[in-house]
Amino acid sequence: MADVNTGRRSRAERARQTRSRMIRAAYELFVARGYPATTMADIAAQADVAVQTLYFSFGTKAQLLQHAYTYAVLGDSNDLPPQQQPWYTAMSEADDLGQALRILIDNVAAVLARTAPLDEFVRAASFEPQPAQVRAVNEARRRQAWQDMVRRLHSRFDLKHGLEPDRATDILMLLMSPTTYQTLVGEYGWTSNEWRTWCIDCITAQLFQT
Repeated sequence: MADVNTGRRSRAERARQTRSRMIRAAYELFVARGYPATTMADIAAQADVAVQTLYFSFGTKAQLLQHAYTYAVLGDSNDLPPQQQPWYTAMSEADDLGQALRILIDNVAAVLARTAPLDEFVRAASFEPQPAQVRAVNEARRRQAWQDMVRRLHSRFDLKHGLEPDRATDILMLLMSPTTYQTLVGEYGWTSNEWRTWCIDCITAQLFQT
């Protein structure tokens, strides 16, 4: 029985690794070529699997794009969403606003470094309904995540007088969007540290009582 269980675990682990390899291959090709120019056959070749395996696992290219977005947000350790990771707890419990923002921005920067190039290509393919829908779903999830972050920070630090949490969320959606990150870092050549410093300065000045 032990050998049977071991064999099952080994097969499950191989299946998990294959699935992760297919998602990563899709992410890399979507970023390198764009969504319209990337075919399922291209992704299968990059992942070293049969194209039928790709279709069996994900169904459509649009569904695979959604998994690529999820990979971009969570990275290789795609087990826990940000809200359940240790850094999120540390940010929520920080006594100093500057410390809380540094924790937040350091971790969001790592996510944006992966999501910004993908998002840029998907926006360019917005004339196609499927990628446009996938992006809309992920934008809604991003807004929900920022609303939660604002709520947690607001529970410890005062927002500027008259600034409502929804408006604060709007500001964060703009300041820390994949588009803004890609423009400043990807196009204008800012370093990641320069972007971090700019974000801390802007968020502090725009959102919180100091």
